[in-house]
Amino acid sequence: MLEYSGLALIEAERCDHLRCKGMYVDAVWDPSVPHAEDRLFWCHQTQQCVGPDGKIADDRECTAERGCYKTR
Repeated sequence: MLEYSGLALIEAERCDHLRCKGMYVDAVWDPSVPHAEDRLFWCHQTQQCVGPDGKIADDRECTAERGCYKTR
């Protein structure tokens, strides 16, 4: 089992179906406030923490190699 650091890949290319809580915060970005780093992601297609292929939905696992991946 792979173990990743708690940091989300902010600058990485992401699947258009991938969602996280931070996407729904309507606030001006404040650089003095650190990212939440809660690592809570879900798939917009399934509304669950797994994608339509049954695999985990997060910023590291949702790659172009998956059949359900959608580019922005």
